[in-house]
Amino acid sequence: MAKTVLIVDDDPTQRRLMQAVLEKQGHLAETAEDGEAGLERVKRGGVDVVMLDMVMPGMDGIETLEAIKARNPDLPVIVLTAHGGIETVVKAMRAGAVDFFVKPASPERIAVSIRNALKVKDLSGEVTRLKKRTTGALGFSDMIAGAPAMRQVVRLGERAAKSNIPILITGESGVGKELVARAIAAGSDRAGRPFVAVNCGAIPENLVESTLFGHEKGSFTGAVAKHLGKFQEADGGTLFLDEIGELPLDMQVKLLRALQEGEVDPVGSKRPVKVDVRIVSATNRDLAEQVKTGAFREDLFYRLNVFPIEVPSLRERTEDIPALVRHFIARFNAQEGKSVLDATAETMHMLANHDWKGNVRQLENAVFRAVVLSDSDYLTEEDFPQISGLAPTLRDAPIQSAAPAQPAANAVPALPAEQFEGAAPNGAEEEHFPVDILDEGGHLRSLESIERDLIAFAIETYSGRMAEVARRLGVGRSTLYRKVREYDLDVDNFREAG
Repeated sequence: MAKTVLIVDDDPTQRRLMQAVLEKQGHLAETAEDGEAGLERVKRGGVDVVMLDMVMPGMDGIETLEAIKARNPDLPVIVLTAHGGIETVVKAMRAGAVDFFVKPASPERIAVSIRNALKVKDLSGEVTRLKKRTTGALGFSDMIAGAPAMRQVVRLGERAAKSNIPILITGESGVGKELVARAIAAGSDRAGRPFVAVNCGAIPENLVESTLFGHEKGSFTGAVAKHLGKFQEADGGTLFLDEIGELPLDMQVKLLRALQEGEVDPVGSKRPVKVDVRIVSATNRDLAEQVKTGAFREDLFYRLNVFPIEVPSLRERTEDIPALVRHFIARFNAQEGKSVLDATAETMHMLANHDWKGNVRQLENAVFRAVVLSDSDYLTEEDFPQISGLAPTLRDAPIQSAAPAQPAANAVPALPAEQFEGAAPNGAEEEHFPVDILDEGGHLRSLESIERDLIAFAIETYSGRMAEVARRLGVGRSTLYRKVREYDLDVDNFREAG
């Protein structure tokens, strides 16, 4: 979608010339004949850049600029002047203008000015977002939640934030459960106080108790200093227990006591410690089913599941995809020093109709990769090869054998080692691992078994360099590690030191 540029100028000839230049550059140009009309258009929203004439009857350029900045501080304004007096320019820049040029300006000068203004807008937006995240002020108003399913999440979250009721956020992996938890904390009376997030599934089982409840110095081997634990770190604020379904059963008992009594027992301590925390937990598992199988305590489940909020998958909120894509483009422009304007209409249609199994996190990573690799103003379908299928795939580019022996009829031979960067050390004997696609009866093997062999082959080929394996396979590193665990693959035998 093209960026909207508002031209505020009392000269109709200048408006038409400027509009023609901007439309030729691919922007959507709108015009206003004076400051009052320009300000009214800005109030309606949807404007990305304002080009503002300094000398106009009625509300002049400086007054209009100050009014725009008072209403929308992050909206970039480029001032236009027919004279170029230094005092006027300095006054405009002090009032918040991001650039200026003397009329008439060349199309090249206008293009550069617009591009720089959009880059400033991206940087300003990212700085604002980071500040809010750091101060715990990233609330529901900052969320992209236009879809009906997400509006329901916002309504529930805003109500839950007004009390200390325990909240259980459910949803698939990657839907943004922590973002909802942070918004709840920002909208509560504990806003500005500690927000401590802990992933229960990422803590080694022998360290769960110490991590959550703390320990005293010398309470066990390696306890060289006193550790407060997550509950005490969050005292007075909010404790977010992510992936609560991964918590071991013995720790579930101690967590239940901490929630009921409002106190924790640090390892090695002689007396309990009082804590005041608001608990928000999250899981991508079916806890009710885990209760039935005995993997999760029923009493703890009812203690946590007082106010459930289910965050929809991205497939259930496709209306939000264009806004999410533009949000990620702006963020990664700022982070990577890029200047991508948007995605083409065809690309946006493709993204909106894709089955995002990894949800918002997968979309974010896909846009990140596309922005980094793109050299044009707009992201195209070719920038998303794993989705569009426009890049070569395993099926389109069959693997060729380099082994002197005749390969089996039902096998896809391995690529020669020299086709991979650093596939094998110099002088080392080349060892190939064919990936069979047919079983002994000549039938196709299951996709899961082929995937397992392909991942094992990639790990061996790239000597356990998991970042390189993930890049070559076109998956995220977290997904790769999850697959390695699921298939019980041996990585250590191939991983290089360091």
